[in-house]
Amino acid sequence: MKPPPFEYLAPRSLDEAVAALAEHGDEAKAMAGGQSLVPLLAFRLARPSVIVDLNGVGGLDGARLEGDTLELGALARQRDVERLPGLRQRCPMVVEAIEQIGHVAIRNRGTVGGSLAHADPAAEWTALALALDAECDLVGPSGARTVAAREFLVSTFMTALEPDELLTGLRLRVPNGRTGSCFTELARRHGDFALAGVGALLTLDEGGAVAEARIALIGVAETAVRSPSAERCLVGHPPTAEVVAEAAAAVADDLDPNSDIHASADYRRHVSGVLLRRALETAAARARGGTDGAA
Repeated sequence: MKPPPFEYLAPRSLDEAVAALAEHGDEAKAMAGGQSLVPLLAFRLARPSVIVDLNGVGGLDGARLEGDTLELGALARQRDVERLPGLRQRCPMVVEAIEQIGHVAIRNRGTVGGSLAHADPAAEWTALALALDAECDLVGPSGARTVAAREFLVSTFMTALEPDELLTGLRLRVPNGRTGSCFTELARRHGDFALAGVGALLTLDEGGAVAEARIALIGVAETAVRSPSAERCLVGHPPTAEVVAEAAAAVADDLDPNSDIHASADYRRHVSGVLLRRALETAAARARGGTDGAA
């Protein structure tokens, strides 16, 4: 299929890109890697009259891990983040999640900001943003603002972005010390959208009890969600098999999945508990090893 006709704009600066969006409003659509937008255009599920291609805008493609912060530009390619030196050892959850995104060819073009702004409820970056307390930098005609990921992700394909705003980057908090993390998901085939997915991060205190727990899930609600019920089960207790099982059972209280042709709501709830147990077991083993490295 072919996309509907549109005007193509290729701004060379952030100011030009924002001005183009401000001029055309709801008729315009920003394009980063195009791995989500182009298929929508081809199936005519999206019909913008103007495409604003951001790939000529400089300064939006950085990716670096410094201290406790993973700083990513909106145009950072997913494959570049996946291969960022030291990231797998420091926070394997991030790399494991990226490895589930499509295939290498898709990750070579797909961008962090494009995925997050698209806000698919099964997108791995939405879970990472929630689990790692991301701060999202937005810019528009009125200036720049910073929005927490929990406020940025509004609903299915809906974010806090105004029609004339762009996501320029984000910062994710990567704890140090006795911290372990893991991301796992279930899909019909590798590269397919997840039926359910879980990112888990545990930080242990000196006595081996969980000092901090962060759990984020995809594919089980209108957007990615944290699980406060499961997190409460973990904090203050050693991550024993019994405690992990209790947290895995509690996660269902925080989920509101839909039934569709791929899976029923009950199946997604069940799978989420199974995935969470596996993710917590791996995260706990990594935390006990003293660093957030691969098991």
